[in-house]
Amino acid sequence: MLDLIKELPFKLEKEIQRLFENNLSMIMGLEMVKSEFSIKNKRIDTLGFDPQTKSFVIIEYKRERNNSVVDQGFTYLNLMLQNKADFILEYNEGLKKTLKRDDVDWSQTRVAFVSQGFTENQREATNFKDIAIELWEVKQYEGGIVSINQIKKSGAAESIKAITDRNTELQEITKEIKVYTEEDHLSGKPDETVELYEKFKSAILDLSPDIEIKPQKWYIAFKKNGTNVSDIEIQKNTIKISVNLKVGKLDDPKHLMRDVSILKGHSLNGDYELRVDSDKDLQYIMSLVKQAVII
Repeated sequence: MLDLIKELPFKLEKEIQRLFENNLSMIMGLEMVKSEFSIKNKRIDTLGFDPQTKSFVIIEYKRERNNSVVDQGFTYLNLMLQNKADFILEYNEGLKKTLKRDDVDWSQTRVAFVSQGFTENQREATNFKDIAIELWEVKQYEGGIVSINQIKKSGAAESIKAITDRNTELQEITKEIKVYTEEDHLSGKPDETVELYEKFKSAILDLSPDIEIKPQKWYIAFKKNGTNVSDIEIQKNTIKISVNLKVGKLDDPKHLMRDVSILKGHSLNGDYELRVDSDKDLQYIMSLVKQAVII
């Protein structure tokens, strides 16, 4: 028999902020850099850093449901691009690391808004496939249960360029910031390579309903609960597939995967990679990828 659980709204936005900041790696796969980061008379609720894309992420907790997340989002993106040195300094001082300006991929900068709920207008305003603004919805229930969901773009999402082309200030931001799509990786590739990618894509998605696609600059990531399980790099006549496991953790009796743990500069996540030009070993390769899914 099913039992109903009652939603318990957060009383304060600070509760949501603490929840995210204390679990930022688990929720969004980010390093926690700074809470309440002040710069140029503006305050950023949470500053995070994405170690996979090598980029900063600004997180804001929405208080007013009527505010435009797009206008506010572009304001923060512009703030970061105009003050790069300040963000790097905050990272180095807060995390006791040495991050250089050229180590950051500024084109992957993004803003995430977190709220207990967004209006339909706010959802529609960010429903562009190439906008560097994310919406995350969080709800709290009886028994200490919390649900956190990133609001997905619709399959028919259009490009933001039609709007930014009419605004000089927004043009400058979108010139530097790039939100990558599957189309960016597939464009210009032979039909045979595109079809091969589609087969492996479908097979990976079939491994778990929680896997989602996140195109990055150099590859297309397949993530579960914020962690890459596999990446695919689309090349001219082949695709390169990785399994995100540390060396020695993969059971590969056919020894198909290559150990890249000692190689410098490989772009995919994990210590195992394989280049394929056909689907003849697809099922076996999926048994390898699945090992990263079930961890």
